[in-house]
Amino acid sequence: LDYASNVKLYPAFQAFFRSAKPPTLAIWGKHDPFFIPPGAEAYRRDNPNAVVQMLDTGHFALETHAGEIAVAIDRLMSRAAA
Repeated sequence: LDYASNVKLYPAFQAFFRSAKPPTLAIWGKHDPFFIPPGAEAYRRDNPNAVVQMLDTGHFALETHAGEIAVAIDRLMSRAAA
């Protein structure tokens, strides 16, 4: 219900990504003042197969890059299904 409660769960999330290595797509706005780029890069630390993509946008990436994000999701899901 609130972002602060998620922080306590980070160790469990990170352990899951390290052990399961699920298909992961982290698309970030490189100018986001709240979720800064190192947060996206952290996915690679826990899952070397993670796709991390930085977009030239801010916090609301879907408002400015919906088509590009949709293509990236489709690409990831197509690879995962193969």
